[in-house]
Amino acid sequence: MKKNSGLLLLLLFLTIFSVGVVAQELWSMEECIEYAYENNLQLKQSFLGVESADHDVLQSKLNIVPSLNANVSQSYGWGRAPDPQTNIYANQQTSQSYFGISSDVTLFNGLQQLNNVRQKEFEYLAQKYDSDKLRNDISLNIAAGYLLILFNLELVNNAQRQVDISKEQMDRTEKQVDAGAMARGALYDIQAQAAGEEANLISGKNKLMLAYLDLMQMLDLEAGIDFDIEKPNIEITATPTLLPPEMIYNQSVTFMPEIKSAEYRVKSAERTVALAKGQHSPRIFASGSYSSLYSNQILEILSNDPFPIFGDTKPFGQQMDDNRNGGLVFGLSIPIFNGYQATTNVRKSKIYEENANLNLKIEKNILRKNIETSYADALAAYQTYIARAKSVEAFGEAFTYMEEKFNVGMTNSTDYNVAKLQLSTAEADLASSKYDYIFKTKILDFYLGKSLTLTDIASVQE
Repeated sequence: MKKNSGLLLLLLFLTIFSVGVVAQELWSMEECIEYAYENNLQLKQSFLGVESADHDVLQSKLNIVPSLNANVSQSYGWGRAPDPQTNIYANQQTSQSYFGISSDVTLFNGLQQLNNVRQKEFEYLAQKYDSDKLRNDISLNIAAGYLLILFNLELVNNAQRQVDISKEQMDRTEKQVDAGAMARGALYDIQAQAAGEEANLISGKNKLMLAYLDLMQMLDLEAGIDFDIEKPNIEITATPTLLPPEMIYNQSVTFMPEIKSAEYRVKSAERTVALAKGQHSPRIFASGSYSSLYSNQILEILSNDPFPIFGDTKPFGQQMDDNRNGGLVFGLSIPIFNGYQATTNVRKSKIYEENANLNLKIEKNILRKNIETSYADALAAYQTYIARAKSVEAFGEAFTYMEEKFNVGMTNSTDYNVAKLQLSTAEADLASSKYDYIFKTKILDFYLGKSLTLTDIASVQE
């Protein structure tokens, strides 16, 4: 009995422990990005667009294959009509079955079909790279949202530390006031400062909650589910080694999806021009058909001496053999005048081609400017981070000195609160510059084709 009780307790413990482990599952930035790749609705829509473009490619290839169609009809008639064997009109009821197949193929039309295949292939590739561009945008947005949570979390921790310091100082000051070593006004000043810091802490927690909500909405997660992220320890310890903007651009321009999409649309536009020019070309085509029929009015001929003597309706198989009819046609269609439609299409397609080339140049300019801006921002953010780190160190020493003086009554509460506020502001500014620098460097890594991750600069807190 005791063994069974022990076994039940062990199972209960393991169950509770496993539930706790599931509840404490933390999402890394890579896991958030991967989840968005698999579940983002806009991305799924883009996949459908790619799939549709793939079907267009297949259809353009199948358009080259000769067509093949079958025709079957059954007709009934009554009243005055010519007899199919005597050609004499008579009142009668007729029944006729028709069977036929036909085929049509274009032998040459100015290579329009081949150009259409290539144009559809380029459109498919452009659509695919558009989908990849959306993936990149989602990655950057999630990375920014993830870092925003870490930034607000650091602000909350800083605010909590200030609240804790104020509470300790409030207790210490209250004892000094009770002992008559300090004026009660100093206690009131400390209490007011503590109340303000409590408000800042609540505001920080609200911003942290909203940052979590923003990231969850990017992931299309419902607000009520249990969601939390890993909190990596991120410290900037080395001077950035950034490649020059022109080197980053020369590498990224070869693989960034927005550039590849624009390049393939230029190729698609070139094929559109060739397609439009093909409309001026003659069309050579061939068609063939084969048919037969069965009619209840076609009778067997028993004798022709001296006049035809008819018997019963000729059998189905024999009629199908006797009534065979086939044909093969070769044709040439020459466009002479069609309201200048072909000429207009050529001119419009050339405009489309020019516009596609301009769009490619615009995309390259946007990429170059973004890289140059990100490079300058990263350097500026690092320099700002270094300056604010020195500021935090200086304000920290100043506050420690001011706190020691305040505790022995050598300074007033106003100076103490000012020093404390300066330190708190400096810490918030340092956190802002740190995560701004991290995000800007990650953007530059992204332009180099590196995946978005924090594992190269951080360790996960236990």
